[in-house]
Amino acid sequence: MSRSILQVFEDYQKSRMTFVQTIAELAVRPQNIDTLHSAGVIGLLKPLLIDSVPAIQQSAALAIGRLANHSEDLAESVIQNDIISQLIYSLSNQNRFFKKASCYVLRAVAKHSPQLSEDIVNSGALEPLVNCLEDFDATVKESSAWALGYIAKHNERLATHVKDAKAIEGLVLCLKEPEISLKRCATQTLSYIAQHSENLALALAENGIDIIVNLLNDNDVQLKRNVCLLLGNITKHSITTSNLVISALGKPTKLIYCLKDPDLTVRKNASFCILEIVNKSNKSAEKFVDVGIVAALSDYITNVKGESRLYGILSLGFIAHYDETYAKNIITYKKAIPQLRDALNSETLPQVKSAACFALGNIAKHTQQNAGDVAEHNVLPLILYYYISNESTEELKKKAKIALKHIIKFCNNIQAMDPLLSVAPKKIMKMILNQYLNCFKSSGNDKKLFLKNGGFPKLMDIKDKLTNEKEQREKEMKDKTNNISNNSQFKENMDKKELALFEDIIRLIEEISSQFSDDIAKYYNKDEMKKKIDEFCKENAEN
Repeated sequence: MSRSILQVFEDYQKSRMTFVQTIAELAVRPQNIDTLHSAGVIGLLKPLLIDSVPAIQQSAALAIGRLANHSEDLAESVIQNDIISQLIYSLSNQNRFFKKASCYVLRAVAKHSPQLSEDIVNSGALEPLVNCLEDFDATVKESSAWALGYIAKHNERLATHVKDAKAIEGLVLCLKEPEISLKRCATQTLSYIAQHSENLALALAENGIDIIVNLLNDNDVQLKRNVCLLLGNITKHSITTSNLVISALGKPTKLIYCLKDPDLTVRKNASFCILEIVNKSNKSAEKFVDVGIVAALSDYITNVKGESRLYGILSLGFIAHYDETYAKNIITYKKAIPQLRDALNSETLPQVKSAACFALGNIAKHTQQNAGDVAEHNVLPLILYYYISNESTEELKKKAKIALKHIIKFCNNIQAMDPLLSVAPKKIMKMILNQYLNCFKSSGNDKKLFLKNGGFPKLMDIKDKLTNEKEQREKEMKDKTNNISNNSQFKENMDKKELALFEDIIRLIEEISSQFSDDIAKYYNKDEMKKKIDEFCKENAEN
């Protein structure tokens, strides 16, 4: 009789076990989620979290975690059914298997939105999660670190809650453990925390920057990816955080070695970190220039394409910005300028093109020699195209305009500027003509080259065109009715500015033509030529 009674309980236990295991298996497939949700699966699993059989508890938690991971609605259902409080209790009192499953549920819920993460924090989950970082079992530490990371990643407020719960100290201690997977997880979570603000980055740097930097020596690819990204997220906030990283690095060669790593993501994250250091100050850039960063970055942008190029190109731009010598170093390394031109010509992402314009402008802006060296690679027509193209983003147009100004201001290469003259907007045309005038005043060879390449008649054609356009604009202004509205007055002021620009360009062309002999000017003067043709025709008619 007693055996038959016990059999009933055994069957009941077996049925519960079969149920939770089946639900856990079904929850793996996304196509099953809606059906399980409509069947009220969360409410059925909740009582099994406090089942007398540990294996059933663990399977129930695993099933809930998988369901919540797939669907934000089910994650909200976990909150609404007050399951979080049961999981929090288990984090302090249950075995390591259930702790791991509970951490997985918290992570699965937190990942969907800041609000769900806020609900978890308000439920008091942070303290037991941080305590799990001190657990004897490494897999429990890892599960806890993941849950903390998914809470912290959403915004600064949540990351601050994680920091205030003393999670940073526990995560830094995890970096000293021998398990690689734990180190990977801890560095990722620390990166989520550091990315939001300077205060969070400082709190992290003060607790373990030396330990983090030493992990660059590890051979594990994923760990190096995480460490480079983490260092970049620390340095990006201010010169203070940047200096802490530089100090911990000693010599920046560790990061440069990462820039040459076989793994593309390691290289990309290293270039991000380098960018966030060199863009802070001349002194920061100098430390990298002294150990060969120009060659390393030039090789990097040569060997990668697409978005991965972005940080390398920007780094070269910031380095060139600080000092004429740095810019000259970039020019001297033969790969750099051709690769920046290639980025302009072949990349599809506007932000990469913008970065290339930024870098070329900063390289050229210091001296005539630098500007000439940049211009001879035929970058000006490309930059002008992006400046005037309707397909360019506003940021790309802005960067292209600045680059044109920087290069043209010092450029003494007439041939490089010549293709721009007939198509450039008037403000750019004025800059080019001003450089023509400066070159012709100081160099007879430039005047000879200008004449040889047919520049003078092209210039006269531009003058005639602008003169006709100016007269047409003046006529339009005279035909306007006298309207005293603010809008009309603004438009009139704009018209006057435009006419003044016409006059400046025409004056510059006349000054340029005055640099040549009267015979040359008369030879290319259309009125003079028409007069001679009329005289010739008249003489022939009389004969």
